[in-house]
Formats: sequence, C-alpha cells, structure tokens
Amino acid sequence: MDVGDWRRRAGTVVDVGQLPSFSLRGRGGLFARIALILIAVIVLFTTYYQVNADSVAVVQRFGRFDRTTDPGPHLKIPLIETVTIVPVQRQLKAEFGFKTTMAGVRSEFEVNDETKIESLMLTGDLNVAVVEWIVQYKVKDPYNYLFKVRNLDVPARRGETTTFRDMNEAVMREVVGDHSVNEVLTVGREQIQVDAKNHLQQLCDRYETGLEVLQVVLQDVNPPDPVKPAFNEVNQAIQEKERLINEAWADYNQTVPNARGEAERVVRAAEGYALERINNARGDVARFVNIYDEYRKAPDVTRKRLYLETLNEVLPKTGRKLIIDSSMKGLIPLLNLDPIKQEAK
Repeated sequence: MDVGDWRRRAGTVVDVGQLPSFSLRGRGGLFARIALILIAVIVLFTTYYQVNADSVAVVQRFGRFDRTTDPGPHLKIPLIETVTIVPVQRQLKAEFGFKTTMAGVRSEFEVNDETKIESLMLTGDLNVAVVEWIVQYKVKDPYNYLFKVRNLDVPARRGETTTFRDMNEAVMREVVGDHSVNEVLTVGREQIQVDAKNHLQQLCDRYETGLEVLQVVLQDVNPPDPVKPAFNEVNQAIQEKERLINEAWADYNQTVPNARGEAERVVRAAEGYALERINNARGDVARFVNIYDEYRKAPDVTRKRLYLETLNEVLPKTGRKLIIDSSMKGLIPLLNLDPIKQEAK
C-alpha cells in the first residue's frame, strides 16, 4: 500500500480533519533540528572529558573499575562509563588543631571545640600538651585511593571526620605519648615529626590507602592555658640554668687554657734553669779537671794563680791592690799592679 492509498483512506474518515504531512520544513522542522542539536551536544559532553596535567582519570564501567587515563583529552561511553579525576601530582594538606579560614599573606585561623579536642594530648610523663600540626601528602595509587578505603579524605573538605584524619590523630597521640613534655615543647620536636611521618606512612601502606606522606610539621606546641604560667616559669628557670652553665663554660674555657699556658711556661723555665745549672756544673767540673792537671804539672804556680784569682774575686775591683809577702819582715808593698799582671811577672 502506497502513500496515496493512505491518503484516500484518511479522507474517508468522518468528522476527522486531514492529518498534516511530516516535514523538516516549517515550524515542526525547526523543533526537530533543535532537538537533534541538543541530543548531539548532550552526547558530546557526556562522551568527551579532559584530564589536567597534575591528575589522572579513573574510568568506571557500570561502576566497576575499567582503566586509568593520562592527562589530555579522552572519550568515554555515555551513560555507561563514569570518570573520576584524581590529582596525583598535587600536594594536599591536612590541618589538625586549627582550621585556615582565609589563606593569604596574612592567613586567618580558627580554633573551635572540635579542633581543641584533637590537639589536646597526653605526654609520656603524664603531662598535657596542646599540639597543632600539618600533614602534607599526595596520591600515589589512584585505584587504592578510590576503592580500598571508605571515606579516606574527601569528606574532610566538608568538615566531616575521615579515615585519614583518624589515622593522623592516632599516630600523633602514640608518638607524643612516647616523649616527655619537655621534649614535645622544646628539643624533641624534630624527632617527633620524623617518627610521626614514618609511623603514618607505615599505617597508610598497611591499609592500602594509596597515599604518600610527604611531611609532618608541628605547627605550634603549647601547654594548656590553665597551666601555661607555671610552664613559662619552668622554661625561664631552664633558660636561666642554661645561661649560667654557658657562662661557667666560658669562664672554664678562658681560665683553664691560661692556667695551662702558665704551667707550661713555668715548666719550660724550670727546664731552662736545670739545663743552665747542669751546663754550669759541667763547666766547673771541666775547669777543676784542667786546674788539677796543671797543679800536677806545677803545684807552686798553680797555687799562686788560684790565690791571685781568689783575691781578684774577693777584694773590690779597684785598679790598685797591695800584695804582702809573708816571708819578708814587716809589711813590704811589692807591686801596685793587677794580680794577674803580677803573676805574669
């Protein structure tokens, strides 16, 4: 049956007007073209997706993991495949004990009852400290990040409790509980950061979270407000103790080297004096041996020479000396010359 037969049969229907023929021309054609364009746009937008340079896309087909795609433009099957963008190269941050309300040159922070509870911790010596810290991390395994652990960290953007925040709080409480309050407040902060990072990474790997912990930073550590004055006094006492110890070491480092130098000088002087006495003694021995040898050769001459040398040392050193010969009668001046010259004559 052709189109003409259909028209003739339609014309025989009583009280029913003639049906208009379908055509893409006119008003009906305009609506049809708009509908086709809308369908094409919808198909295009549900098929095409773009992945940024710092992310990868996880494609699910009927809700089941199918593949991951790298940065760039891609296509998917509409209504069958869904795409989740995961920032694998972006450094993410989680804050504990405070919240940043406005980031900028001078950031604004907020502390409420919830953040106070998570920052209040018990130390190893049964003291209480308020610990605020920041964890920097990134996604290293998109599949584990999306499918292995429920509520890992995405709900944290809405202020909800997440598994990752619970893991951080548990690890930090464990590490702080292994240190004294003085270590937490002063000298042990760097070691606490390292231990917390290692423990948190081990826990993330055990749970297969697909996260890599980059850094744990203790932002601010203080004693609780009711006991803060007492802690300040203790810190001042510790600082005063350190100052006195440093001053004592300074005096020690100044006095001990001086004493050692003085002792070394005295020892060297004594050694020099001993060497001088030894050399003088050796010289006296050599002189005595020489005199003895000469005495054996000429005893009279040697006695006279020793006599004259003794007189020369004992009597005042004047130019005129009187020598008396006891063999003569009376006091007869022999010569008014120097004893050495007299002996030579």
